[in-house]
Amino acid sequence: QVQLQESGPGLVKPSQTLSLTCTVSGGSSLTSYYVWSWIRQPPGKGLEWMGVIAYDGSTNASPSLKSRSSISRDTSKNLFSLQLNSVTPEDTAVYYCAADEVSSGSPDEYEYDYWGQGTQVTVSS
Repeated sequence: QVQLQESGPGLVKPSQTLSLTCTVSGGSSLTSYYVWSWIRQPPGKGLEWMGVIAYDGSTNASPSLKSRSSISRDTSKNLFSLQLNSVTPEDTAVYYCAADEVSSGSPDEYEYDYWGQGTQVTVSS
């Protein structure tokens, strides 16, 4: 069983860095044979896959966000994190962390089995 919980600031000013954390519980470990992703949903739009960190620590990000995003993990605390630099109001969204067992295909195409409840982030001055 995988349980995920996002945490982070609800409000970020433009040009600042957004930092979010996803805590994993339920008996699973970040080193389990899973991929761990960040996905967001802007208001009135669909889900956007942002990036992933795999069980082995390897990472990948959406090409549209790669230049200003990073994903890391702390295996001692069983959490993984997202940093998004130079945010703009267009980064306003509900941010989710999600997980799924490793399978064939690309993590941006997975139908994730496990999701956090989501956290609203608003970028505004």
